Amino acid sequence: MRGSIRTTICFFIFAFSVYCQSVSFQTYMNPIIPGDHPDPTLTKIGIHFYTSGSSFNITPRIYHSTDLVHWEVISQPVPASWNLYGDQPAGGVWGGHMVYYNGSYWHFFARAGTMYFVKADDPEGPWSSPVRINVVSGISGYGQDNSIFIDDDNRWYLLAKNGQSGNWIVELNDNGQPTGVVHDLTWINPGPAYPYSWAEGPVMWKRDGYYYYCFARNVAGGQHIMRSEELTGDQAYWWAITDFYETVDNPNEILFKGPNHCSPAVTLDDGTSWVLSQAYSSGTLEWHGQGRQGILNQVRYDPGGNAVADYTSNDAVTAPDLPSSGIPWMVPHSDFFDSDVLNPEWSFSGYTPDNSHSITERPGWFKLSPRGKANTIVKNDGEYNYSLITRIDFDPSSTEDEAGFWLFNGLETIYAKLNSTLNSSGNKVISFSFTGGTYYETENTVGNIVWLKLIRASHLLTGHFSEDGENWTQVGEAINVSAMDKNQPNYNGWIGTQQGLYVKGKTAYFDFYIYRDAYTPIKAHHPANQLGTLRVLNGKAPDYLENIDNNDWAMYAGVEFSGKDFYKKPVSIEISAASAGSGGVVEVWLDSIETGNMIAECTIENTGGWNNFQTFTADVDSVSGNHDVYLRFTGSGELFIIDWFKFIGENYIPTSVKTEDRTSIIGKYNLEQNYPNPFNPVTTISYTIPEKSYHSLKVFNVTGEEIKTLFVGFRDAGSYTETFDAEELSSGVYFYQLKTEGIVYTKKLVLLK
Repeated sequence: MRGSIRTTICFFIFAFSVYCQSVSFQTYMNPIIPGDHPDPTLTKIGIHFYTSGSSFNITPRIYHSTDLVHWEVISQPVPASWNLYGDQPAGGVWGGHMVYYNGSYWHFFARAGTMYFVKADDPEGPWSSPVRINVVSGISGYGQDNSIFIDDDNRWYLLAKNGQSGNWIVELNDNGQPTGVVHDLTWINPGPAYPYSWAEGPVMWKRDGYYYYCFARNVAGGQHIMRSEELTGDQAYWWAITDFYETVDNPNEILFKGPNHCSPAVTLDDGTSWVLSQAYSSGTLEWHGQGRQGILNQVRYDPGGNAVADYTSNDAVTAPDLPSSGIPWMVPHSDFFDSDVLNPEWSFSGYTPDNSHSITERPGWFKLSPRGKANTIVKNDGEYNYSLITRIDFDPSSTEDEAGFWLFNGLETIYAKLNSTLNSSGNKVISFSFTGGTYYETENTVGNIVWLKLIRASHLLTGHFSEDGENWTQVGEAINVSAMDKNQPNYNGWIGTQQGLYVKGKTAYFDFYIYRDAYTPIKAHHPANQLGTLRVLNGKAPDYLENIDNNDWAMYAGVEFSGKDFYKKPVSIEISAASAGSGGVVEVWLDSIETGNMIAECTIENTGGWNNFQTFTADVDSVSGNHDVYLRFTGSGELFIIDWFKFIGENYIPTSVKTEDRTSIIGKYNLEQNYPNPFNPVTTISYTIPEKSYHSLKVFNVTGEEIKTLFVGFRDAGSYTETFDAEELSSGVYFYQLKTEGIVYTKKLVLLK
């Protein structure tokens, strides 16, 4: 977020203060941080908001926002290479609270029941090595799920919780260590009755002269609050403990019920107050395996100072009156591994040495090596539909060698995998499997460099592979992974399902990671955010996007249109819809409605019934990159229902090197991948032509400038090899192109000196 991003934030704040805020940002639906986000904390620093929380065996992340609804990951305060990190389910980091104190950013967390802090000059880091917090005499330990409170007089405190009866407010000095002053709150939850279960996850804030102390019963739900005009451990100064969340008539009908383990409340300039909470998905625990998701709740105060937080809702609620600053919705985002450091949105699973991965060794590729066991980079698996795509360079030599995608539950006992490997017969295959014995494999006819695609449609996964990212071969049948998604034992190791890349046995290189491919059907019934359309039917999401009326809208986050080595552009959109009425129009917007870009309008007509789906198409304006896609609906009455939509794309080379016509040459001309690749400084390029022709073989840089002509002229049908010597060139990515009349093949090579 340094430099250019901060400038962008300032620009968007100015823009939203001068112009109206998008209608798509005036309301929101929970969760605002999909996927596992337990024990959230919340800090307001100027116009910025930050949250973190427990991560357990997954490397912790710090999130940033300017509107409390749209969040981005900006740093990881505790490295996976920390020698005390651990590598067991339910281990790792417990709790996590970043605050700004005396000119520095501090992040407090617990590991194995011991409290630590790290410091930084910027919330993006770099962060210092962890420092252990000393335990005050007379306290058995600080436990975990703790937080920090900074008072108006700049005194600050650790809110500590250890055991069922242990609650303390521990004053800290300027170095983050205890002063020795402790406010004893063990009277909150006395044994043996323990009336508030564990009375855990304490947080505190101050408003209108009152100190508010808020705590959760336990992970299953329940949140309580008390207040005092004095910061003291004396029970006589505290008003009675009350329920923090409002009571609702039918909590079991709420998709994300039982919010608890909330953050401290923050108060905005307009006087409204907000907390982040955690909540499991309900609906017969249909998606319990995804973990405790990030929920935003407004806090309301009565004239007497009593505080009550809104319960979660199935309907859209009014968003905080704050600018979004261009931050997209928080879902996993595509990564093309084209930076010098790994994007902090990625986490490692457990202790991971720094020498087991690299993003700079091979420019544009992420190297992942085994670490004695499978090595994994992951993101929260918090949505119900997506299509993951990657390209890997991997040469398995035994059945133990694997590289590709996997999804796994928090206990690390249930897995879904799509990978390149070697079968028991010694043949290279693409395998697709799920814990419990479901296994498919297809011969890998592509080679070491292969594209993989993993599609989730609710509880069904399908696996595919390709040579070029255009023509896909399905591996086996669809696999039902509901055993991983639904009710999990032991709170699933405290975390939810994770998705990501992994290697086992040998090193692999990954070219990119695409989260939601624009050109694979996107199921419409699970938008990330929506207004007016039906969200719940009999306690679950409906099978289609329904109850669509004029000016309703739905948003689908993190859609990837193009990027490095994923050179596509959309030319049209297809929408599968049904209507028994007069139909209507679907407006397609990028990033926001009215203040974003509308790229298409698709007319939906009467199809003769609500179950009679037809496909409607419309042209699409030029677009590239990653976007949140909004569909806004206009018309009269109940318009239509939508099953899915997708974009139809065409390939392109993003330089003056252009692809002209590839369909006519498949199976005739062949341009092979250069070998070796990466190379230094000499590599060979082989190709085949089916008939005598005049053709050229040339090398270009990334700007389209011709670097070298390897051949130009006539040749008879046959196979040929040319040598490319790049002694005088610098390290980087280049393209080589075989071209004849009406036919162009282009591939990438990497010079690594």
